[in-house]
Amino acid sequence: MKKGIMLCLLSLCTLAISADEGMWMIGNLNKKTHQALKHAGLELPMKRLYNPKKPALANAIVSFGGFCTGVVVSSDGLVFTNHHCGFDAIQQHSTMEHDYLTDGFIARNREEELPNPELYVRFLLRSENVTRRVLACLSDTMDENSRQLAVDSISRIIQQEVSAKDSTVAAVVDAYYAGNEYWLSVYRDYEDIRLVFAPPSSIGKFGWDTDNWMWPRHTGDFSVFRIYADKNNRPAEYSPDNVPYHPTYVAPISLEGYAEGDFSMTLGYPGATERYLSSFGIEEMMITQNQAMIDIRGIKQEIWKQAMNARPKIAISYASKYDESSNYWKNSIGVNEAISKLHILERKREMERSLQRWIGQEKGSSSLLHLLTDLELNYKERREPARARAYFEEAFLNAPELIQLAYQLLNFDYDAPKEIVQAAYERITTQLDNFDETVDKQVFVAMLREYRGQVAPEYLPQFYQVIADSCGGNEQMFADSIYRTTAVTHIATLDKVVRQDSTFVIIDDPAVSIVLDLLVTYIDFMQRTNEVDEHIERDERRYNAAIRQMNDERNYYPDANFTMRLSFGTVGGYAPNDGVEYRFFTTTEGIAEKVRAHVGDRDFTVQPALLDLLMSHDNYGRYANDSGGMNVCFITNNDITGGNSGSPMFNARGELIGLAFDGNWEAMSSDLIYEPRYQRCIGVDVRYVLFLIEKMGQANALIQELTIR
Repeated sequence: MKKGIMLCLLSLCTLAISADEGMWMIGNLNKKTHQALKHAGLELPMKRLYNPKKPALANAIVSFGGFCTGVVVSSDGLVFTNHHCGFDAIQQHSTMEHDYLTDGFIARNREEELPNPELYVRFLLRSENVTRRVLACLSDTMDENSRQLAVDSISRIIQQEVSAKDSTVAAVVDAYYAGNEYWLSVYRDYEDIRLVFAPPSSIGKFGWDTDNWMWPRHTGDFSVFRIYADKNNRPAEYSPDNVPYHPTYVAPISLEGYAEGDFSMTLGYPGATERYLSSFGIEEMMITQNQAMIDIRGIKQEIWKQAMNARPKIAISYASKYDESSNYWKNSIGVNEAISKLHILERKREMERSLQRWIGQEKGSSSLLHLLTDLELNYKERREPARARAYFEEAFLNAPELIQLAYQLLNFDYDAPKEIVQAAYERITTQLDNFDETVDKQVFVAMLREYRGQVAPEYLPQFYQVIADSCGGNEQMFADSIYRTTAVTHIATLDKVVRQDSTFVIIDDPAVSIVLDLLVTYIDFMQRTNEVDEHIERDERRYNAAIRQMNDERNYYPDANFTMRLSFGTVGGYAPNDGVEYRFFTTTEGIAEKVRAHVGDRDFTVQPALLDLLMSHDNYGRYANDSGGMNVCFITNNDITGGNSGSPMFNARGELIGLAFDGNWEAMSSDLIYEPRYQRCIGVDVRYVLFLIEKMGQANALIQELTIR
C-alpha cells in the first residue's frame, strides 16, 4: 500500500523534486543535490559555489535592500540588479529638471554617483544548523505563543553570541520547514550604496503593466549601483571619504550566450513560498488576501493612474509606489487564475487523502489522526474574519498615505539613537515630498466606500458611526473635514514631533484619531482569531513534518524565507496552449514590432534615437548573437519567486549570462507549486545589458571594470 501511495505522490509536482525544481539552501547542499547539479551540467567545483572559509561564487551575491538580489561584478564594488529593484532610488533622485526615470542616469565619474540613504546590501558570510539547540528549549505541551517566545529567546541568545565576537556582522536565526528546523545566518551589511547607471524607463520598464509577468518579453530590466566602504574596506555610513568596496569574489561575465538545453543556475534571496501549505490554507489565501488585493488595489491604482496621466509631477512622484502596488496586484490575479486552471486545490486534496491513509496505517502516528479534520474546521472558523482583515489591511493600512503618515508620527521614537531618529525623519520627509493631498483624498474616499461594501457591519471601525451621524453617511464630506483640519501632512508638524514641541498635541489630530480607531479594530481582529490562529500554525507545522516523514527518503528543500538559495535548470522554451510554442529568447526585432503595434501606448513608447540604436546591427559588435542580432531576454526553468529579482543567472562555469527579473503568467501559482511544463524564469541577457552601457551610455569606464570572458 505504501508503494502505491508513493506512486501517487510522484505524480504531484508539489512533492516531486526534479533537477529543475527547488530553492536549495546554499549552506546545506547535501550529496543528492550535489549529484543533481553535476548531472544537470554544472562544471564549477562545488567548493567554488559556497565556502565560508575561502572566496566562492556565493560571496558575489547580495541581498539588495532586503527586497531584491544583486551580483558584484567588479573589484571596485559594482553591483548589477534589476531596474525595478533600483526604481525607488531612481525615482527619489528624479525631478522635473532631471527626470532620470524618463531619460536614464549615467555617472560619468565617481563624484557623480548618487547616494541612497535607505539602501543597503547584505553579504552572507556563513550559515549553521542550530535546530537541536532551539528545539531543546521547546516542549510538546507549550501553546504556540509560549513556543514562539521560547524560540525568540534562544534565537536572541544565539545572535548575541555572534555579535559579541564581531560587532560588524548581523546574525539572524530563521525558521525552516514551518518551524521544524532552525538555521543561523551570519551577514555583513554595507550601507553606502550609490546609483551609477540606469537606462531610461522606456528600456528598463519596456512593456510596463501590459507585459508584466508575460512572455515573450523585451525589457532591459537592469540598473547599476556601487558599494562603498571605509578605507579599511569595512562597512560605514555614507561619507564623501568612503572608497569603493573591494569584494572577496567578483562574478565573471560570459559573452558566449546560451543554447536550448544549456545548464543555468541562479543564486539569490527568494522571499516567501508556500509549497507545503495545506489545501485549506491555499483556499483561504485565494478568497482573502489575494481577492482583497485584486479589488482594493485595482481601485486605488485607477485613481493614481488618472492623476499620473494628467500631471507630469504626479507621474514622477507616484511612479515607484504605483509600480510596487501594481506588481502584486497583477500577481494576485494571476495566482488565483492559475490555481483554478492547474487544478491545484484538487491535486492538493488528493495528496491529503493519501496522507490520511498513511497516517491510518503508520505506527506511532496516532496523534495525527485528526490533523486534516482539525485544519479544515479551524480554517472554516477563521474564514470571515480573515477575509475582513485582508480587506481592512489593503483599504486602510496600505492605501491612504494620510493614515500611514499619522501612524508614523504617533509612533515616532524621538528617544532613539540620533542616527535612527534622523533616518526616520528623512523617510517621512521623502514620503511627504511625494504626497499629493487631492489624489490621496480621492483614494481615502474610495477606500471608505469599498471596505464598507465588502465586510459585515461588525468589522467597521468606530469612525463609520461618525460618518453616519455627523456626515449623513457622506464619505466625501467626512474626508474633506479630515484633510482640511489635519496637521500630519505638514513638514512643520514633523519638526514639532521630533522636538517634542508641546504646542502640538498629536492625540487631538483628526487623522490620528482615525488611526486609533483602526488600531482598536485591528486588535479586535487579532482577538477574534487568536486561538484558531495558534491551532492552524501548530497543525500546519505538523502537516509539513508529516509529509516529509511519509517520504523520508526524498530530498526536500524548505520554503523560501528571504535567505540565500540556489536553483538550477536549463534554458528552454515552452508550449502554454495547444498549437502555441514559445522559443527561449527574444531580440531587439521584437521591441520594434511592439512599438509599431502599440502606437501611442506609453507602455511601449521608446525614444526614436534609442530605437534607431537598438535596430542598428552595426552597433552590436561582440555583444551580437550567433546570427548577428541582439538578444534581449531569455527563459529557463529555474525555480524563483519574489526577492529573486536581480538574481544572477550563471552558466555551467559560474559565469554571468543574465539577470532574473520575472516569472510567466501560465505559472503564477509557482509560490504554491512547481509546474515543470509551464514554469519559467525570465532574465535579461547580460550582452544586452553591456551593449546598453557601452553604446547607449557611452560608459566605457564601467565596461573596463568588468571581468569579461
